[in-house]
Amino acid sequence: MNIGKEPLGNYLVLRPHGRIDSSTSPEFTEELLQSAAGSTSGVIVDFAGVEYISSAGLRALMTAIRQRKDRRVAVAGLLPVIHEIFRIARFQHVVAIFDTVDAAARAWSSDPAPDLQPSGGPA
Repeated sequence: MNIGKEPLGNYLVLRPHGRIDSSTSPEFTEELLQSAAGSTSGVIVDFAGVEYISSAGLRALMTAIRQRKDRRVAVAGLLPVIHEIFRIARFQHVVAIFDTVDAAARAWSSDPAPDLQPSGGPA
């Protein structure tokens, strides 16, 4: 698994690529938790390059959200299959979901409270 990392304004964007499953989730978890702890404004995970996420990857997201008291962890760019996994797991109630990384950054910049409502994507 390759995980890109770059700043976007005040936010940190993680861009994992490939599958997040039992063999790759430790790397994803480590990078996500380090990023969540180190970012002052929040972390946006761009899932555009992720083709699958298992329960281990979902646990990593849950742990990062719990670590950040301000709940500033969001996901963006979900492919339809990933969006379906999030829907089935009811993760729209756990993590903010946005169509794009830019949409997440704009929403957070204009609203100081975290938004857990999906901004679109496949139904």
